[in-house]
Amino acid sequence: MALPSRYPVPSAIHRVEDEVTRSRFITTIGRAATVEDATAFIARVRAEFPDATHHCWAYVAGPPADTSRVGMSDDGEPHGTAGRPMLAALLHSGVGDVVVVVTRYYGGTKLGTGGLVRAYSGGVLRALTTMPRTERVDWVTVSVVTSYARVSAVQQLFPAHEAEIVAERFEADVTFDLRLPRAHLEAFRAAALDATRGQATVLET
Repeated sequence: MALPSRYPVPSAIHRVEDEVTRSRFITTIGRAATVEDATAFIARVRAEFPDATHHCWAYVAGPPADTSRVGMSDDGEPHGTAGRPMLAALLHSGVGDVVVVVTRYYGGTKLGTGGLVRAYSGGVLRALTTMPRTERVDWVTVSVVTSYARVSAVQQLFPAHEAEIVAERFEADVTFDLRLPRAHLEAFRAAALDATRGQATVLET
């Protein structure tokens, strides 16, 4: 199955806080395009709250629901009560390139297995719901060469394919260096050839 070329990602570090039976849960979520990004994020949160009882974490360093680069940790909580439900929440969120750390300050009352699962997954779900988002786009650059007679026809294609002009050169022919989403490349190529009666060249650079 082909991986998506564009998908939602966190646009900033976001934090929510809950208190459950006197335990304090601080959920910090952010972007992690690589495993290294995720590891560094987790280390920063640990350093911010060095006296916390637990720092449980999970990440999906890739497209939404892609399990090729995922990780999780219960960090001393009973097995399966923190990292796994946190990762499940991320994998079902439709968000990619995402890492989350739930920092717990123990309040003296045990929550039980079900209570821990609800507390950790609930914090992640609330953070996912309220965090700011942007879109991760797989951009490609292309060079389009056309005759002067067809410049207007080619330019009219740019907005529909989200093509941005990086550079343009007016010589014997007109050359546009463009940046556009990879998902639009083949459709743009076909439209450019159609608009110029097969005379344009569209080359990925």
